Amino acid sequence: MVQRYLMRLIGGCVVVSLALAADVSAGGSTVVARVLSDEEAVELEIPTEIGVQKERLPLYRSGTVRYFSAGIGQVERAAHYPPFSLKLVFTAGGKPFVSGVTVTLRQKKGGTVVTVPQEHNTGPWLFIDLPDGIYGVSATLGGVMQQVNELKVRRGHVITQHVRWAEDRSPALPAQAE
Repeated sequence: MVQRYLMRLIGGCVVVSLALAADVSAGGSTVVARVLSDEEAVELEIPTEIGVQKERLPLYRSGTVRYFSAGIGQVERAAHYPPFSLKLVFTAGGKPFVSGVTVTLRQKKGGTVVTVPQEHNTGPWLFIDLPDGIYGVSATLGGVMQQVNELKVRRGHVITQHVRWAEDRSPALPAQAE
């Protein structure tokens, strides 16, 4: 059995969870993620040697747009997620993944659709369930903004967009009490 510790920054606190998981890349194990019926969270079902373990990722809503953050550790990276129309992947300074990015999406013909605060973006991946349209993305990490223009989004089709910074300016994690 493999022990995996997943760290997530929620509400200014570092949350560490332990997942006792079989190797998700071997033996046909599949981690499945689904939106719960109350739309409060995305639940991961993780097959293990001792049965299915469950982990919840907060699901946020801004108007009619739903979004969630994921991608911490091998378990979250191996999961099969619901087909939210846009997946943003954040990297910086040679680090494969960063978190704590503030994101604003604007429709080409219209105003701001959604702003995701850095505290909602606790992983390196951000899934956003947008209606059909053409969008611009502004992503800010440590005061440095990156922009992506003209992303054509269609519901039911996932578009993955990487957003990169030259150097890592991730927010510092809060000190842990001993």
